[in-house]
Amino acid sequence: MSDATSSQPPAVAHPRLAELALALGGFGIGTGEFVIMGLMNRVAGDLQVAVPDVGYAISSYALGVVVGAPLISSLAARVPKRALLIVLMLVFAIGNLASAFAPDFWSFVLLRFLAGLPHGAYFGVAALVAAAAVPIDERARAVSRVMLGLTTAILAGAPLATWAGNLLGWQAAFVGVGAIALATALMVRLWVPAQPSNPNASPLRELTALVKQRVLFTLGIACIGFGGMFAVFSYVMPTLTEQAGMADALGPLVLAVFGVGTIVGNLVGARAADRNIMRAIPTILIWCCVVQGLFYFAANDVFLGLLFVGLVGTSMALGPTIQTRLMDVAEDAQTMAASLNHAAFNVANALGAWLAGVTIKLGFAWSSTGLVGAALALGGLAIFYTGLWAERRSASLAPG
Repeated sequence: MSDATSSQPPAVAHPRLAELALALGGFGIGTGEFVIMGLMNRVAGDLQVAVPDVGYAISSYALGVVVGAPLISSLAARVPKRALLIVLMLVFAIGNLASAFAPDFWSFVLLRFLAGLPHGAYFGVAALVAAAAVPIDERARAVSRVMLGLTTAILAGAPLATWAGNLLGWQAAFVGVGAIALATALMVRLWVPAQPSNPNASPLRELTALVKQRVLFTLGIACIGFGGMFAVFSYVMPTLTEQAGMADALGPLVLAVFGVGTIVGNLVGARAADRNIMRAIPTILIWCCVVQGLFYFAANDVFLGLLFVGLVGTSMALGPTIQTRLMDVAEDAQTMAASLNHAAFNVANALGAWLAGVTIKLGFAWSSTGLVGAALALGGLAIFYTGLWAERRSASLAPG
């Protein structure tokens, strides 16, 4: 059994302060990831490129997340977790501060890749540290409190940074994110307890996560089932303005409602996971299918559309649930599996947005993104039950 589930929690003088430090890092990462979407025009103008080209910077960051999660998790297998968290935050700070002073567009794109490298590993290690400090039946709630930083960034961090970037220049937003990362590194050093490195850890052992059947099925649920939320969210503004006739001035309200939904989903999903994780995962996927499918109809009305934007945001319930499930099945590759969770979420983001865009380009209504989301949730449900069948089949064939 892994250290994450079997060892005694380390002594933590101020456990809530430790969780606050870890959550602040998530807040900085979430703000840095999403703020560029509100500053695309300013970045394009200053760096003298077309607005769509700024999408390369967004994709570069996502690529950094996908590359960094397995690379850092394997190479840093023996690094004590607190030290690793501090280093990851310092790298993230450097990437964002350097992004603010990028001399041209392509160096900006490269620096966004650098900033994305620590993303998955930070969330994965932070989740393990938080879970190790509480009883086993409270792990998901501890993980959700760390992830509150990310959901709060969606609600407040990215909008505030966008406002500051439009007022003071887009560079100010990335300087602010870098400052948050530096503050996180200091708070982690002060409040997160030191944990000894695992002498048995090795890059090869961490890489075994990539061949564990239950880990791969769980990551598959994240890649597919979580994609529906991003399918809707990526096009939620034009959907409500073009189809429901919503005023552009209500755009911040849309983001706020979605942010509240992600916070509620994160907390409720964690509580459900602590009670019965194998019941929570399919229940959440069915809920995602229903609310995302109904968004197709609700988006014809401004009030109903806003209501269902919040309900779609509750799909974030999958976050702590999938993270906790990975802790259960990763065995000796805890760090790798936990980090890959956030790489999988970035795959879900790309997949959901791409499929929704293809559907709209084919001439379907803007709100057809909800149908794409429902289909992806059903795909995640199919992966869950296929994995459950494969797990039971393996157990029945095992000797003894």
